[in-house]
Amino acid sequence: MSWFKYYKEQVKIIRERDPAIKNDLEVLLYPSFKAIYSYRKAHKHYLKKHFFRARYISQRAARKTGIEIHPGATIGEGFFIDHGNGVIIGETTIIGDNVTLYQGVTLGGTGKESGKRHPTIGDNVMISAGAKVIGSFTIGENSKIGAGSVVLSEVPPNSTVVGIPGRVVKREDVRLPRLDLDQTHLPDPVLNDLNVLKQENEELKIAFKKLVDRIEKDEKEFKNQQNK
Repeated sequence: MSWFKYYKEQVKIIRERDPAIKNDLEVLLYPSFKAIYSYRKAHKHYLKKHFFRARYISQRAARKTGIEIHPGATIGEGFFIDHGNGVIIGETTIIGDNVTLYQGVTLGGTGKESGKRHPTIGDNVMISAGAKVIGSFTIGENSKIGAGSVVLSEVPPNSTVVGIPGRVVKREDVRLPRLDLDQTHLPDPVLNDLNVLKQENEELKIAFKKLVDRIEKDEKEFKNQQNK
């Protein structure tokens, strides 16, 4: 892909997904613009087994952008990294089309595997700020990973995942995450559980008070009978 064609593609992607952009030339200032372009070049060298050259290009880009993409990773079209600092993408990661990552995302391995040891990310997935996806499994297409989540196992398509460890809290949400980049209004299963526990605690307190009142009433009646 020529530089100009890549530039036009990135303008379209960033205008679609980042409301902060006001001018097409701003695309040149995005860390992801340089990082992804460098990855594309490095990946070509990697496929030709020019491993040192590939790593040299990727490490230069990492130092300049804060985004580390291993040249062995396989990344589809329409890829976008917003902000970008602290993003790490491992060697055997596979990323589909129209995927969006935010700052601090790690697509990593467990360190205990060989061969395919990094995740596979389906089409139209959004991974929010600070999320970690660790291991060789698949994040299904059209899924959202909530900010700060740690995902350690398979995620079905059309899912929303939050928490540590990540749990599926919503299924079959067919809106494309790349068009619905809301990172905050996601279900909170921990809060839901706390609310349930709070409600149960209130019910137990009421039941306990009724029991105490009944015992006190019975004791009073028993004493009255004894005094007769």
